[in-house]
Amino acid sequence: MLAKTYSAGLEGVSGFPVTVECSITPRLENFNIVGLPDAAVREAQKRIKSAAENSGFMFPDTEITVNLAPADRKKQGSAYDLALLVGILAAGGQLQNADISGKCFIGELSLSGQIQPVRGVLCMCIAARDAGIKEIFVPMANAAEASAATASDGDGQITVYGVSDIKSLADHLTGESALKPTAFDHGMFSCQNGVYDVDFSDVKGQEQAKRALEIAAAGGHNVILIGPPGTGKSMLAKRLLTILPPLDFEEAIETTKIHSVAGTLQEGVSLLTCRPFRSPHHTLSPVALAGGGSVPAPGEISLAHNGVLFLDELAEFSKSATEILRQPLEDRSITITRASGRVTFPCSFMLVCAMNPCRCGYYGHPSGRCTCKPRDIKAYLSKISGPLLDRIDIQIEVPSLSYKELSDRTPSEASADIRKRVEAARSFSRKRYAADGEPVFLNAQLNSRQLRRYCALSPDAETLMSRAFDSMGLSARGYDRILRVARTIADLAYSDKIEVSHIAEAIQLRSLDRKYWS
Repeated sequence: MLAKTYSAGLEGVSGFPVTVECSITPRLENFNIVGLPDAAVREAQKRIKSAAENSGFMFPDTEITVNLAPADRKKQGSAYDLALLVGILAAGGQLQNADISGKCFIGELSLSGQIQPVRGVLCMCIAARDAGIKEIFVPMANAAEASAATASDGDGQITVYGVSDIKSLADHLTGESALKPTAFDHGMFSCQNGVYDVDFSDVKGQEQAKRALEIAAAGGHNVILIGPPGTGKSMLAKRLLTILPPLDFEEAIETTKIHSVAGTLQEGVSLLTCRPFRSPHHTLSPVALAGGGSVPAPGEISLAHNGVLFLDELAEFSKSATEILRQPLEDRSITITRASGRVTFPCSFMLVCAMNPCRCGYYGHPSGRCTCKPRDIKAYLSKISGPLLDRIDIQIEVPSLSYKELSDRTPSEASADIRKRVEAARSFSRKRYAADGEPVFLNAQLNSRQLRRYCALSPDAETLMSRAFDSMGLSARGYDRILRVARTIADLAYSDKIEVSHIAEAIQLRSLDRKYWS
Protein backbone atom coordinates (compact mmCIF):
# COMPACT_ATOMS: atom_id res chain seq x y z
CA MET A 1 0.00 0.00 0.00
CA LEU A 2 1.00 3.61 -0.59
CA ALA A 3 0.42 6.61 1.69
CA LYS A 4 1.46 10.19 1.18
CA THR A 5 1.82 12.98 3.69
CA TYR A 6 3.92 16.11 4.14
CA SER A 7 6.75 17.49 6.22
CA ALA A 8 9.20 20.37 5.72
CA GLY A 9 12.95 20.90 5.49
CA LEU A 10 15.41 23.72 6.11
CA GLU A 11 17.94 25.57 3.97
CA GLY A 12 19.49 28.34 6.00
CA VAL A 13 16.57 30.30 7.46
CA SER A 14 14.18 29.29 4.68
CA GLY A 15 11.96 26.23 4.81
CA PHE A 16 10.72 24.11 1.93
CA PRO A 17 7.84 21.61 1.78
CA VAL A 18 8.70 17.92 1.57
CA THR A 19 6.35 15.22 0.29
CA VAL A 20 6.73 11.95 2.23
CA GLU A 21 5.68 8.91 0.18
CA CYS A 22 5.58 5.60 2.05
CA SER A 23 5.19 2.30 0.23
CA ILE A 24 4.75 -1.09 1.95
CA THR A 25 5.29 -4.26 -0.10
CA PRO A 26 4.77 -7.84 1.21
CA ARG A 27 8.38 -8.94 0.81
CA LEU A 28 11.30 -9.70 3.10
CA GLU A 29 11.79 -7.10 5.83
CA ASN A 30 13.74 -4.13 4.52
CA PHE A 31 13.64 -0.38 5.20
CA ASN A 32 14.92 2.16 2.70
CA ILE A 33 14.76 5.96 2.78
CA VAL A 34 15.58 7.74 -0.48
CA GLY A 35 15.64 11.39 -1.48
CA LEU A 36 19.10 12.57 -0.32
CA PRO A 37 18.70 11.84 3.42
CA ASP A 38 21.58 12.65 5.76
CA ALA A 39 22.73 10.41 8.63
CA ALA A 40 20.13 11.80 11.05
CA VAL A 41 17.31 11.00 8.62
CA ARG A 42 18.62 7.48 7.97
CA GLU A 43 18.86 6.85 11.71
CA ALA A 44 15.11 7.54 11.95
CA GLN A 45 14.54 3.89 10.99
CA LYS A 46 15.48 2.75 14.50
CA ARG A 47 13.73 5.62 16.30
CA ILE A 48 10.36 5.28 14.61
CA LYS A 49 10.24 1.48 14.93
CA SER A 50 10.86 1.62 18.66
CA ALA A 51 8.49 4.58 19.08
CA ALA A 52 5.68 2.75 17.25
CA GLU A 53 6.04 -0.47 19.22
CA ASN A 54 6.24 1.36 22.57
CA SER A 55 3.08 3.25 21.66
CA GLY A 56 1.03 0.13 21.01
CA PHE A 57 1.34 -0.11 17.21
CA MET A 58 2.59 -3.02 15.10
CA PHE A 59 5.53 -1.98 12.96
CA PRO A 60 5.31 -3.70 9.53
CA ASP A 61 7.87 -6.49 9.11
CA THR A 62 7.81 -6.12 5.32
CA GLU A 63 9.65 -4.08 2.75
CA ILE A 64 9.22 -0.34 3.42
CA THR A 65 10.36 2.30 0.97
CA VAL A 66 10.11 5.99 1.83
CA ASN A 67 10.72 8.74 -0.72
CA LEU A 68 11.36 12.31 0.40
CA ALA A 69 10.54 14.62 -2.48
CA PRO A 70 11.91 16.73 -4.04
CA ALA A 71 14.64 14.11 -4.32
CA ASP A 72 17.34 16.57 -5.42
CA ARG A 73 17.36 18.62 -2.19
CA LYS A 74 19.36 17.53 0.84
CA LYS A 75 17.20 16.38 3.78
CA GLN A 76 18.89 17.03 7.11
CA GLY A 77 17.94 16.57 10.75
CA SER A 78 15.39 14.64 12.75
CA ALA A 79 12.28 16.72 11.99
CA TYR A 80 11.04 14.12 9.46
CA ASP A 81 10.55 11.39 12.10
CA LEU A 82 6.89 12.14 12.78
CA ALA A 83 5.89 12.33 9.11
CA LEU A 84 7.73 9.07 8.38
CA LEU A 85 5.91 7.21 11.13
CA VAL A 86 2.47 8.62 10.25
CA GLY A 87 3.00 7.64 6.62
CA ILE A 88 4.12 4.11 7.49
CA LEU A 89 1.22 3.55 9.89
CA ALA A 90 -1.25 4.86 7.32
CA ALA A 91 0.22 2.68 4.57
CA GLY A 92 0.01 -0.32 6.90
CA GLY A 93 -3.68 0.31 7.60
CA GLN A 94 -3.22 1.09 11.30
CA LEU A 95 -4.82 4.54 11.15
CA GLN A 96 -8.40 3.54 10.29
CA ASN A 97 -10.46 6.26 8.60
CA ALA A 98 -7.64 8.78 9.07
CA ASP A 99 -7.24 11.41 6.38
CA ILE A 100 -3.60 12.51 6.36
CA SER A 101 -3.72 14.31 3.00
CA GLY A 102 -3.00 18.01 3.15
CA LYS A 103 -1.45 17.73 6.62
CA CYS A 104 2.13 18.50 7.63
CA PHE A 105 3.96 16.62 10.40
CA ILE A 106 7.14 17.97 12.00
CA GLY A 107 8.97 16.52 14.99
CA GLU A 108 11.58 14.14 16.35
CA LEU A 109 10.55 10.88 18.00
CA SER A 110 11.97 9.43 21.19
CA LEU A 111 12.10 5.67 21.65
CA SER A 112 9.15 5.87 24.04
CA GLY A 113 6.90 7.58 21.49
CA GLN A 114 7.21 11.11 22.88
CA ILE A 115 7.58 13.89 20.33
CA GLN A 116 10.68 16.01 20.87
CA PRO A 117 11.22 19.66 19.79
CA VAL A 118 13.34 20.52 16.76
CA ARG A 119 15.02 23.63 15.43
CA GLY A 120 13.62 25.90 12.74
CA VAL A 121 9.94 25.06 13.27
CA LEU A 122 8.73 28.57 12.40
CA CYS A 123 10.62 28.51 9.08
CA MET A 124 9.19 25.11 8.20
CA CYS A 125 5.62 26.05 9.19
CA ILE A 126 5.74 29.18 7.03
CA ALA A 127 6.96 27.08 4.09
CA ALA A 128 4.15 24.56 4.65
CA ARG A 129 1.60 27.35 4.92
CA ASP A 130 2.80 28.95 1.70
CA ALA A 131 2.56 25.56 -0.02
CA GLY A 132 -1.17 25.44 0.76
CA ILE A 133 -1.13 23.03 3.71
CA LYS A 134 -3.94 23.76 6.15
CA GLU A 135 -3.08 21.65 9.21
CA ILE A 136 0.35 21.46 10.81
CA PHE A 137 1.31 19.14 13.67
CA VAL A 138 4.41 20.07 15.66
CA PRO A 139 5.97 19.06 19.01
CA MET A 140 4.16 20.58 22.00
CA ALA A 141 7.33 22.48 22.97
CA ASN A 142 7.37 24.16 19.54
CA ALA A 143 3.62 24.92 19.37
CA ALA A 144 3.85 28.54 20.54
CA GLU A 145 6.58 29.27 18.01
CA ALA A 146 4.69 27.54 15.20
CA SER A 147 1.54 29.51 15.99
CA ALA A 148 3.24 32.67 14.69
CA ALA A 149 2.81 31.22 11.20
CA THR A 150 -0.95 31.54 11.67
CA ALA A 151 -0.74 35.19 12.74
CA SER A 152 0.35 36.38 9.28
CA ASP A 153 -2.03 34.04 7.46
CA GLY A 154 -4.29 36.24 5.40
CA ASP A 155 -7.01 33.59 4.88
CA GLY A 156 -7.09 32.44 8.48
CA GLN A 157 -7.26 28.82 7.30
CA ILE A 158 -4.08 27.48 8.94
CA THR A 159 -4.38 25.43 12.11
CA VAL A 160 -1.41 24.45 14.27
CA TYR A 161 -1.58 21.59 16.76
CA GLY A 162 0.94 20.86 19.49
CA VAL A 163 1.44 17.12 19.98
CA SER A 164 3.10 15.44 22.95
CA ASP A 165 3.11 11.78 21.87
CA ILE A 166 2.17 9.42 19.04
CA LYS A 167 -0.91 7.97 20.79
CA SER A 168 -2.63 11.37 21.16
CA LEU A 169 -1.82 12.20 17.54
CA ALA A 170 -3.25 8.87 16.31
CA ASP A 171 -6.43 9.39 18.37
CA HIS A 172 -6.87 12.82 16.80
CA LEU A 173 -6.34 11.56 13.26
CA THR A 174 -8.78 8.65 13.72
CA GLY A 175 -11.40 10.83 15.40
CA GLU A 176 -11.29 9.20 18.84
CA SER A 177 -10.31 12.44 20.55
CA ALA A 178 -9.37 15.91 19.39
CA LEU A 179 -6.24 17.94 19.94
CA LYS A 180 -6.62 21.57 20.92
CA PRO A 181 -5.32 24.04 18.29
CA THR A 182 -2.64 26.49 19.37
CA ALA A 183 -3.55 30.13 18.72
CA PHE A 184 -1.05 32.97 18.46
CA ASP A 185 -1.16 35.35 21.43
CA HIS A 186 -1.22 38.83 19.88
CA GLY A 187 -1.68 40.45 23.27
CA MET A 188 1.51 38.98 24.71
CA PHE A 189 3.51 40.19 21.71
CA SER A 190 2.13 43.73 22.02
CA CYS A 191 2.56 43.97 25.80
CA GLN A 192 6.11 42.63 26.03
CA ASN A 193 7.52 44.32 22.94
CA GLY A 194 10.23 46.80 23.87
CA VAL A 195 10.32 46.22 27.66
CA TYR A 196 13.86 46.58 29.11
CA ASP A 197 15.47 46.46 32.53
CA VAL A 198 17.96 49.29 31.83
CA ASP A 199 17.46 52.94 30.93
CA PHE A 200 19.47 55.95 29.76
CA SER A 201 18.43 57.75 32.96
CA ASP A 202 20.96 55.48 34.73
CA VAL A 203 23.87 57.18 32.92
CA LYS A 204 25.46 60.23 34.53
CA GLY A 205 26.84 62.91 32.23
CA GLN A 206 28.21 61.91 28.79
CA GLU A 207 25.70 64.15 27.01
CA GLN A 208 27.70 64.18 23.77
CA ALA A 209 27.81 60.37 23.70
CA LYS A 210 24.07 60.20 24.38
CA ARG A 211 23.39 62.62 21.53
CA ALA A 212 25.58 60.54 19.21
CA LEU A 213 23.73 57.34 20.13
CA GLU A 214 20.41 59.10 19.53
CA ILE A 215 21.59 59.99 16.03
CA ALA A 216 22.82 56.44 15.49
CA ALA A 217 19.47 55.00 16.57
CA ALA A 218 17.52 57.39 14.33
CA GLY A 219 19.50 56.45 11.23
CA GLY A 220 20.73 52.90 11.97
CA HIS A 221 24.38 54.02 11.94
CA ASN A 222 27.39 52.07 13.23
CA VAL A 223 29.22 53.49 16.26
CA ILE A 224 32.60 53.19 17.95
CA LEU A 225 33.14 54.43 21.53
CA ILE A 226 36.73 55.21 22.57
CA GLY A 227 37.84 56.16 26.04
CA PRO A 228 39.66 55.10 29.23
CA PRO A 229 38.31 52.33 31.47
CA GLY A 230 35.27 53.03 33.62
CA THR A 231 33.83 55.93 31.64
CA GLY A 232 30.56 54.18 30.75
CA LYS A 233 31.21 52.89 27.22
CA SER A 234 29.61 49.50 27.84
CA MET A 235 26.85 51.06 29.92
CA LEU A 236 25.92 53.38 27.05
CA ALA A 237 26.07 50.62 24.45
CA LYS A 238 23.83 48.29 26.45
CA ARG A 239 21.18 51.02 26.66
CA LEU A 240 21.09 51.66 22.93
CA LEU A 241 18.31 49.08 22.57
CA THR A 242 16.08 51.11 24.87
CA ILE A 243 15.89 54.02 22.41
CA LEU A 244 15.34 51.92 19.29
CA PRO A 245 11.75 51.56 18.03
CA PRO A 246 10.13 48.25 19.03
CA LEU A 247 10.11 45.36 16.60
CA ASP A 248 7.21 45.36 14.19
CA PHE A 249 5.58 42.03 13.39
CA GLU A 250 7.53 41.33 10.19
CA GLU A 251 10.84 42.13 11.89
CA ALA A 252 9.88 39.85 14.77
CA ILE A 253 9.17 37.00 12.33
CA GLU A 254 12.54 37.48 10.57
CA THR A 255 14.44 37.62 13.85
CA THR A 256 12.65 34.65 15.39
CA LYS A 257 13.33 32.49 12.33
CA ILE A 258 17.08 33.02 12.72
CA HIS A 259 17.08 32.24 16.44
CA SER A 260 14.87 29.21 15.87
CA VAL A 261 17.32 27.76 13.33
CA ALA A 262 20.23 28.48 15.68
CA GLY A 263 18.46 26.77 18.58
CA THR A 264 18.60 29.84 20.84
CA LEU A 265 14.83 30.33 21.04
CA GLN A 266 13.49 29.49 24.49
CA GLU A 267 10.79 26.85 24.88
CA GLY A 268 7.27 28.28 24.85
CA VAL A 269 8.28 31.52 23.11
CA SER A 270 6.15 32.35 20.07
CA LEU A 271 8.05 35.41 18.83
CA LEU A 272 10.98 37.46 20.05
CA THR A 273 9.50 40.66 21.41
CA CYS A 274 12.70 42.68 21.90
CA ARG A 275 15.45 43.52 19.46
CA PRO A 276 18.43 41.20 19.92
CA PHE A 277 21.56 42.47 21.64
CA ARG A 278 24.56 40.22 20.99
CA SER A 279 27.76 40.82 22.93
CA PRO A 280 30.22 38.00 22.12
CA HIS A 281 33.49 37.62 23.99
CA HIS A 282 36.61 38.78 22.19
CA THR A 283 37.94 35.20 22.04
CA LEU A 284 35.28 34.09 19.54
CA SER A 285 36.40 32.56 16.26
CA PRO A 286 35.69 33.95 12.78
CA VAL A 287 33.23 31.09 12.16
CA ALA A 288 31.33 31.87 15.38
CA LEU A 289 31.04 35.49 14.26
CA ALA A 290 30.11 34.95 10.61
CA GLY A 291 28.38 31.57 10.83
CA GLY A 292 29.28 28.29 9.21
CA GLY A 293 30.02 24.69 10.09
CA SER A 294 29.61 21.51 8.04
CA VAL A 295 25.89 22.30 8.04
CA PRO A 296 25.96 26.13 7.88
CA ALA A 297 24.40 27.73 10.96
CA PRO A 298 23.93 31.45 11.67
CA GLY A 299 26.70 33.27 13.52
CA GLU A 300 26.65 36.25 15.86
CA ILE A 301 26.18 38.77 13.06
CA SER A 302 23.00 37.00 11.94
CA LEU A 303 21.74 36.50 15.50
CA ALA A 304 22.01 40.30 15.82
CA HIS A 305 19.72 40.82 12.79
CA ASN A 306 17.33 43.76 13.41
CA GLY A 307 19.23 44.52 16.60
CA VAL A 308 22.67 45.44 17.92
CA LEU A 309 26.02 43.64 17.71
CA PHE A 310 28.23 44.98 20.51
CA LEU A 311 31.95 44.24 20.33
CA ASP A 312 33.48 45.29 23.64
CA GLU A 313 37.27 45.71 23.70
CA LEU A 314 37.35 45.76 19.90
CA ALA A 315 41.15 45.77 19.69
CA GLU A 316 41.29 42.47 21.58
CA PHE A 317 39.31 40.62 18.87
CA SER A 318 41.41 38.74 16.35
CA LYS A 319 41.91 40.65 13.13
CA SER A 320 40.68 37.66 11.12
CA ALA A 321 37.35 37.95 12.97
CA THR A 322 36.86 41.72 12.72
CA GLU A 323 37.77 41.82 9.03
CA ILE A 324 34.87 39.45 8.34
CA LEU A 325 32.53 42.30 9.24
CA ARG A 326 33.47 44.41 6.24
CA GLN A 327 31.29 42.74 3.60
CA PRO A 328 28.22 42.07 5.83
CA LEU A 329 28.18 45.71 6.95
CA GLU A 330 27.79 46.77 3.33
CA ASP A 331 25.51 44.02 1.99
CA ARG A 332 23.46 43.31 5.17
CA SER A 333 23.62 39.60 4.38
CA ILE A 334 26.29 36.93 4.38
CA THR A 335 26.63 33.87 2.14
CA ILE A 336 28.26 30.77 3.61
CA THR A 337 29.58 28.29 1.03
CA ARG A 338 30.44 24.73 2.02
CA ALA A 339 30.74 21.42 0.21
CA SER A 340 27.17 20.63 1.28
CA GLY A 341 25.80 23.76 -0.38
CA ARG A 342 25.50 27.54 -0.15
CA VAL A 343 23.32 29.36 2.35
CA THR A 344 22.57 33.07 2.74
CA PHE A 345 21.76 34.50 6.16
CA PRO A 346 20.40 38.03 6.73
CA CYS A 347 22.48 40.27 9.01
CA SER A 348 21.11 43.80 9.05
CA PHE A 349 22.41 45.04 12.40
CA MET A 350 23.84 48.10 14.10
CA LEU A 351 27.50 47.59 14.96
CA VAL A 352 28.54 49.20 18.25
CA CYS A 353 32.19 48.90 19.28
CA ALA A 354 33.98 50.00 22.44
CA MET A 355 37.70 50.13 23.03
CA ASN A 356 40.46 51.74 25.06
CA PRO A 357 42.86 54.10 23.27
CA CYS A 358 45.85 51.94 24.27
CA ARG A 359 46.65 48.73 26.11
CA CYS A 360 46.81 50.36 29.55
CA GLY A 361 43.73 52.40 28.64
CA TYR A 362 44.92 55.89 29.60
CA TYR A 363 46.46 57.34 26.45
CA GLY A 364 45.46 61.02 26.31
CA HIS A 365 44.02 60.98 29.84
CA PRO A 366 44.44 64.32 31.69
CA SER A 367 46.09 62.52 34.62
CA GLY A 368 49.01 61.43 32.42
CA ARG A 369 48.74 57.86 33.74
CA CYS A 370 49.50 56.21 30.40
CA THR A 371 52.61 54.01 30.55
CA CYS A 372 52.54 52.83 26.92
CA LYS A 373 55.30 53.65 24.49
CA PRO A 374 54.35 55.37 21.21
CA ARG A 375 55.13 52.27 19.14
CA ASP A 376 52.96 50.16 21.49
CA ILE A 377 50.05 52.58 21.12
CA LYS A 378 50.42 52.51 17.36
CA ALA A 379 50.54 48.69 17.32
CA TYR A 380 47.44 48.50 19.55
CA LEU A 381 45.38 50.87 17.40
CA SER A 382 46.58 49.26 14.16
CA LYS A 383 44.56 46.16 15.10
CA ILE A 384 41.58 48.12 13.74
CA SER A 385 42.00 48.30 9.98
CA GLY A 386 41.26 51.39 7.94
CA PRO A 387 38.58 49.68 5.81
CA LEU A 388 36.68 48.56 8.93
CA LEU A 389 36.98 51.98 10.55
CA ASP A 390 35.75 53.53 7.31
CA ARG A 391 32.51 51.57 7.68
CA ILE A 392 31.78 52.99 11.15
CA ASP A 393 29.73 56.14 10.69
CA ILE A 394 30.01 57.66 14.16
CA GLN A 395 33.15 57.85 16.31
CA ILE A 396 32.68 59.06 19.89
CA GLU A 397 35.23 59.85 22.55
CA VAL A 398 33.91 59.00 26.01
CA PRO A 399 35.98 60.97 28.55
CA SER A 400 36.29 60.39 32.27
CA LEU A 401 33.65 62.11 34.38
CA SER A 402 34.42 64.70 37.03
CA TYR A 403 33.27 64.31 40.62
CA LYS A 404 30.70 67.05 40.07
CA GLU A 405 29.14 65.14 37.17
CA LEU A 406 29.06 61.86 39.08
CA SER A 407 27.55 63.38 42.21
CA ASP A 408 24.94 65.43 40.36
CA ARG A 409 21.46 64.42 41.58
CA THR A 410 19.64 65.95 38.62
CA PRO A 411 17.65 63.19 36.86
CA SER A 412 19.01 62.28 33.42
CA GLU A 413 16.74 62.06 30.40
CA ALA A 414 14.86 58.77 30.22
CA SER A 415 15.08 56.37 27.29
CA ALA A 416 11.36 56.79 26.57
CA ASP A 417 11.84 60.50 25.84
CA ILE A 418 14.82 59.87 23.56
CA ARG A 419 12.96 57.06 21.81
CA LYS A 420 10.10 59.41 20.94
CA ARG A 421 12.54 61.66 19.06
CA VAL A 422 14.10 58.66 17.34
CA GLU A 423 10.72 57.35 16.20
CA ALA A 424 9.69 60.81 14.99
CA ALA A 425 12.89 61.15 12.94
CA ARG A 426 12.43 57.70 11.41
CA SER A 427 8.82 58.52 10.56
CA PHE A 428 9.92 61.81 8.95
CA SER A 429 12.47 60.02 6.74
CA ARG A 430 10.18 57.12 5.81
CA LYS A 431 7.50 59.48 4.57
CA ARG A 432 10.08 61.05 2.26
CA TYR A 433 11.18 57.72 0.83
CA ALA A 434 7.65 56.27 0.66
CA ALA A 435 6.47 59.26 -1.38
CA ASP A 436 8.99 58.31 -4.08
CA GLY A 437 8.47 54.55 -3.74
CA GLU A 438 12.00 53.95 -2.44
CA PRO A 439 12.47 50.69 -0.47
CA VAL A 440 14.55 52.43 2.20
CA PHE A 441 13.85 52.21 5.92
CA LEU A 442 16.98 53.79 7.43
CA ASN A 443 19.33 56.52 6.28
CA ALA A 444 22.27 54.16 6.81
CA GLN A 445 20.88 52.06 3.92
CA LEU A 446 20.99 54.85 1.31
CA ASN A 447 22.94 53.92 -1.82
CA SER A 448 24.93 56.34 -3.98
CA ARG A 449 22.00 57.23 -6.23
CA GLN A 450 19.73 57.89 -3.28
CA LEU A 451 22.41 59.97 -1.57
CA ARG A 452 22.56 62.31 -4.56
CA ARG A 453 18.78 62.61 -4.54
CA TYR A 454 18.01 63.02 -0.84
CA CYS A 455 21.15 64.61 0.61
CA ALA A 456 20.98 68.04 -1.00
CA LEU A 457 23.31 70.50 0.77
CA SER A 458 22.79 74.20 1.27
CA PRO A 459 25.55 76.40 -0.26
CA ASP A 460 27.24 76.94 3.13
CA ALA A 461 27.04 73.22 3.92
CA GLU A 462 28.57 72.42 0.52
CA THR A 463 31.50 74.73 1.25
CA LEU A 464 32.11 73.17 4.67
CA MET A 465 31.91 69.66 3.25
CA SER A 466 34.46 70.54 0.56
CA ARG A 467 36.93 71.83 3.13
CA ALA A 468 36.44 68.81 5.38
CA PHE A 469 36.97 66.39 2.50
CA ASP A 470 40.39 67.87 1.73
CA SER A 471 41.56 68.43 5.31
CA MET A 472 40.43 65.03 6.63
CA GLY A 473 41.56 63.05 3.57
CA LEU A 474 38.20 61.30 3.33
CA SER A 475 37.63 58.32 1.10
CA ALA A 476 34.57 58.14 -1.11
CA ARG A 477 32.97 55.82 1.44
CA GLY A 478 33.80 58.20 4.28
CA TYR A 479 32.25 61.09 2.34
CA ASP A 480 29.06 59.10 1.78
CA ARG A 481 28.83 58.13 5.42
CA ILE A 482 29.13 61.72 6.60
CA LEU A 483 26.27 62.60 4.26
CA ARG A 484 24.14 59.79 5.68
CA VAL A 485 24.77 60.94 9.26
CA ALA A 486 24.03 64.55 8.28
CA ARG A 487 20.78 63.38 6.67
CA THR A 488 19.78 61.78 9.98
CA ILE A 489 20.69 64.89 11.97
CA ALA A 490 18.53 66.93 9.58
CA ASP A 491 15.66 64.46 10.09
CA LEU A 492 15.90 64.90 13.85
CA ALA A 493 15.45 68.61 13.19
CA TYR A 494 12.61 67.95 10.67
CA SER A 495 14.60 69.63 7.91
CA ASP A 496 14.27 68.58 4.26
CA LYS A 497 17.61 70.17 3.35
CA ILE A 498 20.94 69.51 5.03
CA GLU A 499 22.17 72.76 6.56
CA VAL A 500 25.67 73.74 7.64
CA SER A 501 24.98 72.90 11.32
CA HIS A 502 23.98 69.37 10.32
CA ILE A 503 27.15 68.84 8.29
CA ALA A 504 29.29 70.32 11.06
CA GLU A 505 27.89 67.93 13.65
CA ALA A 506 28.29 64.95 11.31
CA ILE A 507 31.93 65.87 10.68
CA GLN A 508 32.53 66.24 14.40
CA LEU A 509 31.17 62.73 14.95
CA ARG A 510 33.77 61.33 12.54
CA SER A 511 36.98 63.01 13.57
CA LEU A 512 38.59 60.55 15.99
CA ASP A 513 40.36 58.60 13.27
CA ARG A 514 42.55 61.69 12.78
CA LYS A 515 43.36 61.83 16.49
CA TYR A 516 44.09 58.15 17.04
CA TRP A 517 44.84 56.62 13.63
CA SER A 518 46.51 59.45 11.71
